[in-house]
Amino acid sequence: MTIFSRIIAGEIPSYKIAENEKFFAFLDIFPLREGHVLVVPKTETDKFFDLSDDYLSELLVFAKPIAKAIERSFNCDRCGIEVIGLEVPHAHLHLIPINSANDLNFTQEKLKMDDMQLKKAQEKIISNL
Repeated sequence: MTIFSRIIAGEIPSYKIAENEKFFAFLDIFPLREGHVLVVPKTETDKFFDLSDDYLSELLVFAKPIAKAIERSFNCDRCGIEVIGLEVPHAHLHLIPINSANDLNFTQEKLKMDDMQLKKAQEKIISNL
């Protein structure tokens, strides 16, 4: 069972943003930028493009209002989207508020945010959903 499956199951606490029967979205606790959200299918599939066509399209439709909420919540030009999939063997999508392409650079140092900062970011996004 991946760490994402354990988060979805409630075994590991998270800063949940949204959920339905197929997908779960929560804050990345080691974000590139404040408001960095992970969108994860509840089905445990390692590679993003191994998901079925229907599941992939539904994942993007699920992510769309979250991306719009991120744009309304943070000072950014847009919500960037990235799929890397090397850290956790469970397909996932990164939604990140960005002002430049470098804001999506995963080789840079991650932010260190405390519980209060993460809760504030969570509340901002949820209030704009």
